[in-house]
Amino acid sequence: MSATPTTPPPALRPYLTARHDLLWQEADAYAAEHVAPRAARMEAAPGRVERKVADLMAARRWFAVTVPAVFGGLGAGHVARTVLVHRIARVSAAAAAILQATLIPVGALLHFATYEQKGRWLPRVADGSLLLSIAVTEPLAGGHIGGIETTAERAGNGWVITGSKIHIGNSHLAGAHLVVARTARPGVSTSQALTAFMVEADRPGLSVSDHRAGLGLHGFSAGRLDLDHVRVPEDNVVGEIGQGLAVAQSSSILYGRPNLAAVSLGIHEAVVDTTTARLKTRPRYQGALSDLPVLRDRVGDMEARLRAARILAYQAVHLLDQGLPCDTELINSKYLGHQWAVQSAQDAMELHGANALDGDYIVQRLWRDIQHTYPPAGTGEVQRIRLADAALAEDHIQWSERLAAEAAWAPPPPPAACPRGGAPRSPPPAAPGPGPRPPPPRGAGRHPSP
Repeated sequence: MSATPTTPPPALRPYLTARHDLLWQEADAYAAEHVAPRAARMEAAPGRVERKVADLMAARRWFAVTVPAVFGGLGAGHVARTVLVHRIARVSAAAAAILQATLIPVGALLHFATYEQKGRWLPRVADGSLLLSIAVTEPLAGGHIGGIETTAERAGNGWVITGSKIHIGNSHLAGAHLVVARTARPGVSTSQALTAFMVEADRPGLSVSDHRAGLGLHGFSAGRLDLDHVRVPEDNVVGEIGQGLAVAQSSSILYGRPNLAAVSLGIHEAVVDTTTARLKTRPRYQGALSDLPVLRDRVGDMEARLRAARILAYQAVHLLDQGLPCDTELINSKYLGHQWAVQSAQDAMELHGANALDGDYIVQRLWRDIQHTYPPAGTGEVQRIRLADAALAEDHIQWSERLAAEAAWAPPPPPAACPRGGAPRSPPPAAPGPGPRPPPPRGAGRHPSP
């Protein structure tokens, strides 16, 4: 499809600022110049991990789009990260997956790391010298966090981690992995049994299996990590001991789900654009295929789904930027965004007829790529359970309300002493622009209760 830059549709005006408009244009221009020429090569070489696209995004500080300026980031917020992922996914979902996969552990550091830890890790993300991954999923437990078998045991002034992780986004690009491991004895509640650790990729005992291409997202690596008695210092603990479930869950809801909604949206847009372009140019009878009412009916359904998915994706992250409770909206945007994109991709395959079955035809790539936004950050079944919790007023934790403001400020710590492992914090500065900035959420940083 064409990578010609576009302007945001009017329906998004309530959620976009002038800064977002500029970022939209920058992302479109980047995708046209650097991603579009590589998309065919990435598709033709599924066994190869794409690195150049990552380097170019890193040079723009996009991996630090939500990181405060004090740590070298753009400090642009959640709508901005959706703009970037969405616009790149429109041209290459694999390239967008590279971006979104590092944004998840970055979010975990913003919410749970001490000020000193942020100063250690985030500037390197911002200057492009370090990509991150988050390693939660395991071979037997899958995405069931309570079934995690990877263990971390105290050893002197540090920890020794042993276990395996699979389907780890950016596994072959990351210089450090945020690993969630079990630190409590059997029988302890999952909410207190897990801990998150930063594990550098070059630590002895850590190995990354050879890259294996998936069904789609060719060029993106989502591989396996094996940890064989990997030693890390105490300072690599992110959050409190026993707080790993909170780190993983909040990151999945606040970052994983909206990121995947943005990837689905970009694919969905490409599906509709590719299909309408073909129908308008394919001759039939005295006109084109697009003149046939039966086909226009199918296209109308695709367009309706696309417009609804676009609003859901941007409305949810807009609420997140405002510090408002929106966990359910983030969940819904991922769930319906994927479902609607899958439906439109299937329609596109049928509307393209036998041409869709050609291996080098774009609509087939789009159909394969959209399958990859279903499992991560919870399958559709998980999303529906969470939506049912909201309907029954049983969704007790609102991570968006408790943590969204944490990434918006990062004042230097005052000289006063602080508790174990924690960084003291001063009140947040006044927010730029109209309206006050919400106060930091109760329990943010090192201390949110599970």
